[in-house]
Formats: sequence, structure tokens, C-alpha cells
Amino acid sequence: MSLKPFYQTGSLIKFYLRTDISKILIWTFSITALTMLTAWAFEDLYPSEAERLAIAETMKNPAMTAMVGPGYGIENYTTGAMMAHQMLLFTAILAAVMTILMTAKHTRGDEEDGMAEMISSLPAGRLAPLTSVLAVVGLSQLLLAVSIGTALSGLNIESMPPGASFLYGAAIGGTGLFFAGVTAVFAQLSESSRGTSGFAFLILGLSYLVRAIGDVSMETLSWLSPLGWALKTEVFVSNLVSPLVLLTAGSSALTLTAFGLMLKRDLGSGMLPSKPGRSNASPLLLSPFGLALRLLRTSVIVWAVALMAIGASYGSVLGDLESFFSSNEMLSNMVNATGGLSLTEQFISMLMAIMSMMAAVPALMFFYKLKSEENKSRMENIYARAVSRQNVFLSYLAAAVLFGSLMMVIATVSLWGASVPVMEEPLAFAVVLKSGLVYLPAIWVMIGIGAVFTGIKPGLTGLAWGYLIYSFLVVYLGRLLQLPDWPGQLSPFGHVPKIPGEEISWLSLMMLTMISLALTIVGLKGYQQRDLKG
Repeated sequence: MSLKPFYQTGSLIKFYLRTDISKILIWTFSITALTMLTAWAFEDLYPSEAERLAIAETMKNPAMTAMVGPGYGIENYTTGAMMAHQMLLFTAILAAVMTILMTAKHTRGDEEDGMAEMISSLPAGRLAPLTSVLAVVGLSQLLLAVSIGTALSGLNIESMPPGASFLYGAAIGGTGLFFAGVTAVFAQLSESSRGTSGFAFLILGLSYLVRAIGDVSMETLSWLSPLGWALKTEVFVSNLVSPLVLLTAGSSALTLTAFGLMLKRDLGSGMLPSKPGRSNASPLLLSPFGLALRLLRTSVIVWAVALMAIGASYGSVLGDLESFFSSNEMLSNMVNATGGLSLTEQFISMLMAIMSMMAAVPALMFFYKLKSEENKSRMENIYARAVSRQNVFLSYLAAAVLFGSLMMVIATVSLWGASVPVMEEPLAFAVVLKSGLVYLPAIWVMIGIGAVFTGIKPGLTGLAWGYLIYSFLVVYLGRLLQLPDWPGQLSPFGHVPKIPGEEISWLSLMMLTMISLALTIVGLKGYQQRDLKG
């Protein structure tokens, strides 16, 4: 190996660009198209100032602030101010997801697949692979920022001038760069690609939580979150560039930290290695299901705590939400005219939809542990004994269904528990629990989709993540943009009855359950018949 740490970085940049160019273009086109269509829809749906101010009134409450961020320019709610208020945060999260997946795949993922070992056998510097990966990710975020800025500028909306439009894109790209740095650091600390992406997503979730708490009750706290920094640009209102300095400096500091850790560790190992096991194994490890539980133990605890915190953060603002609308005569009339339900009851169904898709993330990750173990050639040790593929597959499936469902229950109970002390008339526990439990079949469908890809074509498991992102966008944006019903109907979450407010459709829930079962059977048959890696 060359003594020059960055030797052959340029060649590796070209290699990774050829490898990921199609993915980069798909991500860029999708996020840009979403941004452009949303801005166009806002301009078309709310052409008059009176209509925009009416929408602004509905956004002036702690629950919406926790969800989408503070409303800058709310007094003069132009299309640009509305776009930044309701879309900047979630678009920045999409960019973060993009960079987390790309960085984890080509850092720790390449080490698991043997690609990094092959590159290290060539005359390449020790830091060349990591540098080239971050360079390609950086170029992807630059392309995304320019693409979004150009698209918004091309709409010729008066409240979205070109300079501010490119600042909007820069805030999104800067957030993506920051979380690329976060992922690069965890790639040096963790021993697996799953652990790397899991910890990075955990930091993303905590950043959202810290920002939500800060925006609602303590503005200073928002400055501790990189997502808060993106919102502090106040795009299309004050157009502040200084928060981008924080994102850039944070990304640079994380990159340098990753470089330092990379030079100190051995290839294939992590700075936080697994502790030695006991001399005598637990009886739990005598079965594939017990082994799956043991391997997933830490992830289950971490995700349970995270979803408990998210549920509590949403529940804690429901009292303020109630007070806000009761003090606003216009909004009170709007709420009273909607089927006799309070605004809080209507808002619960949206929160449950969002939390169910959050719970689907760990559910998929738990099942994909099977693929991760296969990539590390550890399944050979299992199948060397009298263990069937069916038993192993169903063990990981059962763990994903069990703990994925548990995540949703924890978030739901946490939301109810946090809402009780702050509401004058707390919601009935049975109603809240029912509104959360009806989303379990949709989560099971997502696990079934992951099972199909794992069983038939493991290289396409990322499509399940893309489908989950699509589900989030159509469910969240469907109400915001008054989209037709059919985009939501393409997602399992679009077939779940919204409780309270709708009657439980047992037929829909049964159909979702049957679909998840059918997908599981297809995945199992494929897993039994295909060649296993290693």
C-alpha cells in the first residue's frame, strides 16, 4: 500500500461515480420533482392572500411547529414562506436518508462485501476509499442543490426569487453533507453496515426530536440540531446564509474525525468491537429464533427508546393544540363542522400514520439482519448444523413482526401517556390504542416486501426503503396538497382506516394481512431455492 493516504483518490472517485451515477440521478430527479410539483401546487391551490393566511392560521400551533418547524414569515404567508415552512424540513430529511444509505453502502458495506479488501490490495492510499466516497456524496448533494435551485427559479413565482431558491437547495444539500459525515464516523465505530446506518438514522431521529422540542418550548435547543440549522436559514423570508456555515463546519469536522479513526483501526474491524461472549452460551442460543433475538437485542432497545421519545414529544403538545384552537373562533368553527370531532382527534390519525411509518423502519432493519449475516458469510456456521432455511427465515421474520409491532405500540402508548397531563379532557386510552394498532397490518406488508426481495433478489432490498419513502410522501403530502386518492391507495398505509373519525374496515385490514402473508410465502420459497452468498 502506498504511503500517501490519498493516493489514487481521483481514480476511485471515477469508479464510484460509474457505480452510483444511476442512483444519484434517480434520487436527484425524484427530490427535485417533488419540490417543484409541491411549489407549483401551493401556488395553484392558494392563489390569494386570504387563502394563504387561512392556512397560516392552522399552522400556528405547537403540534404543527413540532412536526414541520417554526413558521417564518407567517404574518405574510407567501408561497415561498409556505414552501419553506411546510417542505424544507422533510426534503432535508430525504437528502439525509440519501447520503446515509450511500455512505454506509460504500464504507462499511464494501468492507463486508470484500470490496474494500480488494481495493486495499491495490496501490491506493489508506484514506483514498473513504475520501472518494465522501467526494462522490458531496458531488451528489451539489447536484441536488443546484437542481432544486434551478427548478424553483424556473417556476417564476414572485415570492421565490433565484437567489433564495438556490439557498433553499443549499440548505437541503448541506443537511445531506452533514449526515454523510455522521455516517462516515459511525462506519469507523461500528462493525457492520447495518449498525452504521442504524446509528446514523438514530442520530437523524434524535436531531428531529431535539429540533421539535426546541421549536416548541426552547429555541436555543433547536441550535443543537443540524435539522434546526437548515430551518434557521429562513428561506424566502430573511434568507440567512450563516446557518449553512454550521452545516459546512460540522460536516468538515465529522469528516476529519472519520479520517482520524480510519487511520487507527484495522480493515474489517470497528473502533467499538463486540465484547467477547460468555464461555457457556445461553440456552436461548440453541434455536435460530433465540439467536435472532440475541443479535437484535441492542437495536430493539435503542429503537424502543427513540420511538418512545418521539411519541412522548407528539403527545406533550396536544394540550397546547387544544388550547390554541379553542381560542381561535374561526378555527373552532372549522373543527366543529368536521363530523363533530375535535381537532386533536382529527390530528391523532395523522400522527399515527407518521409514527407507523417510523415504526416500519426498525421492522425492516430487524428482518434485514438476515441478509447482513449472509453477507458476512456467517450463515455457513448455522447451516452446517441440522437447521433448515425455512426455520432461519421464519425466525427473523417473527422477530421483525414481533418487535416492529412492539415499536408501534410503544410509540402509541407513549403518545397517550404524555398527552394525559397536558389535556383538560384526555383522550380515551382505548381510542388512541386502536388508532395505532390498525396500522400494524401495513407494517407487516412492508416486512413482507422486504421478505420478497431478501428471498428472491437480495441486491434489490433497497427498493423496500424507496417504497416506504413513497408511502410517507403520499400520505403526508396527500392531505397537504389535496392529491387524489389513488397515489395513497398504492401504499398499504393508504388503506388503513383513520381512527377516530372512521369505522374500522375489517375487510381492508384482513386484506393487508393476507397480502403480507402472501409476500412472506413468496419470499420464503425464493430463499429456499436460491444460492446463498458465501
